[in-house]
Amino acid sequence: MKNLLTILAILTFASGVVNAADKETSPPNFVIIFTDDLGYGDLGCFGGKIATPRIDQMAREGMRFTSFYAQPICGPSRTALLTGCYPMRVAEANNRKNTHPVLHSKEITIAEVLKTSGYATGCFGKWDQAGHKQRGFNPELMPNHQGFDYFYGTPSSNDRSVDLYRNEKLIEKETDLSTLTKRYTDEVIDFIGKNQERPFFVYLPHTMPHTLLAASKDFRGKSPRGLYGDVINEIDHSTGRILDALQKMGLAESTYVIFTSDNGPWLSKNRGRKDGSRPEDHGGSAGPLRSGKVSTWEGGTRIPAIFWAPGRIDPATTCSSIATTMDLLPTFAALGGADVPGDRKIDGEDISHLLQGKFDQATRDKTFFGYLTTELQTVRQGSWKLHLPRVAGRKWQKFTRNTHIALRDNISPDKALLFNLDQDLGESKDVAAAHPEIVARLLEVANEARADIGDYNQIGSGQRFFDKGPRRPESAKWIKQKQAR
Repeated sequence: MKNLLTILAILTFASGVVNAADKETSPPNFVIIFTDDLGYGDLGCFGGKIATPRIDQMAREGMRFTSFYAQPICGPSRTALLTGCYPMRVAEANNRKNTHPVLHSKEITIAEVLKTSGYATGCFGKWDQAGHKQRGFNPELMPNHQGFDYFYGTPSSNDRSVDLYRNEKLIEKETDLSTLTKRYTDEVIDFIGKNQERPFFVYLPHTMPHTLLAASKDFRGKSPRGLYGDVINEIDHSTGRILDALQKMGLAESTYVIFTSDNGPWLSKNRGRKDGSRPEDHGGSAGPLRSGKVSTWEGGTRIPAIFWAPGRIDPATTCSSIATTMDLLPTFAALGGADVPGDRKIDGEDISHLLQGKFDQATRDKTFFGYLTTELQTVRQGSWKLHLPRVAGRKWQKFTRNTHIALRDNISPDKALLFNLDQDLGESKDVAAAHPEIVARLLEVANEARADIGDYNQIGSGQRFFDKGPRRPESAKWIKQKQAR
C-alpha cells in the first residue's frame, strides 16, 4: 500500500510538471479590447474621475503604458493595429489614400499572422476597413476575408446608426445601440469558451464611446458624468466580465489582455471643444494632455494602455517607454510562435522585453511619427516632440479649419515647434529657439520618414501599391478644391 501511494504521488507530481511545461510552451491567447474615442484621462488608473474599478484592477494586476500611441482618427488607427504599419505605408484598394483606409486584400493582418500558428481568430465590433460607412462598403474586405474565422459586429462607426452582422450575414438593421457593448461581450465570452482548447485571438473594437452614445438600462443614468460616464462604466463592466470568464475557464495565466483606445477623445462633442467634464458632455477627457481626436497633439495620439497577463507580467508596474499599437502584431507573433511577414516592412517592433520588465532594453531613440491623414505633422523621440511647419490652405492636413479640436489648439505653425514632454506634458512651452540642434536632428528624422513612408506631396519608397494604375490618384473632389483656390 505504501509503495502504491508513493507511485501515485510521483505520478501526480510528474503530471503537474508536464502541465506546467505545457503552459510554458503552448502559445498564449491574446485579447485586444479597443475602445473608440476613449481619452487618456477617462480611466481611474490614469487619473480620471469616472469610476472604472475593473480596468483599475487590470492596472494593479498588470502593466500600464504611459507613452503608448495610436493614430489620431478611427480608420487609420485600426489599420495600424491590424497591419503593424503606419497607414500611409499600407496599400489600399485602387491605390488611393483615403481619410479612413480601405484596406487592400493583399495586406496581411495580425489575424492572418496568428492563424499560421493555429490560432482561432474572432473580431467583435467596429471594423472600419472596408469603407467608412454602414452601407455600400466592400464586402470582400470585411473581417472574414482578412484573417478572422468569426465576425460579429458592424462595418463602421455609429455616426447615425449601426447595422449588425454575423460573419457575412446582415442580422439586424439599425440595431439598438444601447445593446451593443453587452452583446459584443456575450459573443466574446462564447467564442473563448468554444476555443479554450486551442490558442485564440480576440479583437474587440468596441463601438463606444464614439457618439452616438448609448448605454444599457443597467447603466443608464447611473454616472455623475452623465451618459458618457454611463458608457464608460458599462465598458468597464464588460472588461471585468471577460477577465472573470478567463479566470473561470482557467485561462488567465495563458492569456494576454490589452485594454486601450483608438485615439484621443472627441472634443467636438463637448462645450467649447474642451476637455469633457460636464454631465452634458458627450466626449471624453485627455487629462493632462493637449487637445484630442483628429489632432497630432498628445491628446489625439497618446492613449491609455494596460497589459494584463497573470504570471507573465509583474503586477502594478508602469512602462514609460514609447510603444504603439503597431507593436502588437510583431509582439504577438513572437509570443505566439508565428513569423512576421518577410516580404514587406513592418513599422512595429516586438516589445515582449518591455512586458517582462526589461525596460533597460527599450529601443534607443525609438520614434513615433504623427500623421494626420496623409501629412506628417509631428516627430516624437525620447523626451522631445517636434511639430513640423504646416502647409497653408489644406483641410484636414493642418490644424486650421479643424472643427474637432479646441480653439487654442487650432493653429498652423509656419515654423517648427519643439516641446520637452518630460517637463511639459501639456505642450505649452515651445523651446525650439533654445535647442536648435534638437530641431535640426528631428527635422532630418522627419525627412527620412517622408522618403520612406511618404507625405502629402511625396510618395515614399516604402509605400505599398498592389493595383495597376497611378499611385495615390487624387479624387475628383480634391481636384475641384485645388482648382477653386
